[in-house]
Amino acid sequence: MPRPTNIKLHQKSRVLELLFDDGFECNLTCEYLRISSPSAEVQGHGPGQEVLQVGKEEVGISQLEPSGNYALKIYFDDGHDSGLFTWSYLYGLGQHYEENWQGYLAKLKAAGHSRKKS
Repeated sequence: MPRPTNIKLHQKSRVLELLFDDGFECNLTCEYLRISSPSAEVQGHGPGQEVLQVGKEEVGISQLEPSGNYALKIYFDDGHDSGLFTWSYLYGLGQHYEENWQGYLAKLKAAGHSRKKS
């Protein structure tokens, strides 16, 4: 599994830039990372138990902390800090960004919610 060789947080634009050792690059917004957190608080404890995250448009990242040599712990400025973003999980978020994002927007709409900004 590819590992990141460069991780850069852009605070102003709220984007996490990742470069992996296989050449794959991705830019993941803080909002996308927050609504995709691998924590039980977001994912639930099993299939169908996911909790739709709303109102995360302005969320930022206050701190990044490596966890061993396999993951990143992300501290969001809304207080969320559970769940470890493994390298493979981050890689998958980058590879499937568009489909994941469109799925999230569809779930928001179906639940009667909308994003505050586009």
